[in-house]
Amino acid sequence: MTARALTLALTMGVAFTSSSAFAATELQWWHAMNGANNEVVEELAKEFNASQSDYVIKPVFKGTYPETLNAGIAAFRAKQTPAIIQVFDVGTGVMMGASGAIKPVAEVLEQGGYKFDKSQYLPGIVNYYSKPDGTMLSFPYNSSSPILYYNKDTFQKAGLDANNPPKTWDEVFAAARKIKESGAAPCGYTSTWLTWIHLENFAAWNNVSYASGENGLAGGKVELAIDAPIYVDHFQAIADLAKEGVFRYGGRTSEAKQLFLSGECGILTESSGGLGDVVKSGMNYGIGQLPYDTKGNNAPQNTTPGGASLWVFGGKSDAEYKGIAQFFNFLSQTDIQSRLHQKSGYLPVTLAAYEATKASGFYEKNPGRETPISQMMGKAPTENSKGVRLVNLPQVRDIENEEFEAMLNGSQDAKTALTKAKQRADAAIASATR
Repeated sequence: MTARALTLALTMGVAFTSSSAFAATELQWWHAMNGANNEVVEELAKEFNASQSDYVIKPVFKGTYPETLNAGIAAFRAKQTPAIIQVFDVGTGVMMGASGAIKPVAEVLEQGGYKFDKSQYLPGIVNYYSKPDGTMLSFPYNSSSPILYYNKDTFQKAGLDANNPPKTWDEVFAAARKIKESGAAPCGYTSTWLTWIHLENFAAWNNVSYASGENGLAGGKVELAIDAPIYVDHFQAIADLAKEGVFRYGGRTSEAKQLFLSGECGILTESSGGLGDVVKSGMNYGIGQLPYDTKGNNAPQNTTPGGASLWVFGGKSDAEYKGIAQFFNFLSQTDIQSRLHQKSGYLPVTLAAYEATKASGFYEKNPGRETPISQMMGKAPTENSKGVRLVNLPQVRDIENEEFEAMLNGSQDAKTALTKAKQRADAAIASATR
């Protein structure tokens, strides 16, 4: 190599090293958002990336909520974790149990130079994602509450009042039968997330126990209470509707939403976070509160947060944590939270965003959109309605779903399904906490 060529090569090497030193730090964000909510994720990432030049948030879709959690567990074992992972509410106990794998978001924010003040966040949400001492473990990105959606055109065809959604489960089941019998739609009612809506939030909303020890939040030996008569009666009603063809089962997570969006079913219970796809469909829809059981204890009580939060893995560099803190601070801004809430149907994480949305007249122009917030904040939580915290709740849900599916295909009645689900889940909980 000539002296000139060597000089040129060295110069290029220095230039390359210099440009690499100033390259933006990439922060992968694994998530489970699809459809309209994935569009929001991509939009937020692009907006943050354009706001500064030091960090690049890279969203990576990892499938359903359970699939994303499993991907995170596998990544931790392989020592190839992303910076941020979205974990659904039932994975909270799993993540809390993996204390060495995660870094509390409160510490991340403080390390990044931001003061964390939990009083700025909606109490029911921040408390669910915090340790008993108040330390917030994860950032509550997309918290939701289960609500009722209904097709107004289908209601009108069935001779139902399109401006008066059913408020109790008996009213829902009666309306669903009328929709089916009138021929207004092939199916009267469907629901996503049977375990979250019809067990965990059913318990909270009706102020009945889901499990001992304040549904697992108080610690100690935990046993489920889902074989109580109020649950048996509720699920037998659903099993009867399924036998009549009035209720249609879509799947264990959010699959049933498509049965509603296609017009196949006239009524849907689903996360408030499903709103984006409902709006995008162009349907003439209405929103109602989550139905309650007239046999509940002074129901309705309060719902508990669903959706997901953002967890930060441990073992990252100071630069990465600084970037994550900056991103979370960006997500906490009032205008960002207000827009996220208004576009997606998820709850605003901060009180300021809620007040700003209310002051803008948004709820007056969009009837029903305040419903998921008022459901969660209407009453002070009781020992039955603070939420559910089990170290292996995803496994418990799988057990419950297996028994429900056997019930819905006619293999067993509701009492048998719930008795078996309790016995199997209790054994799984005991094994996981030994």
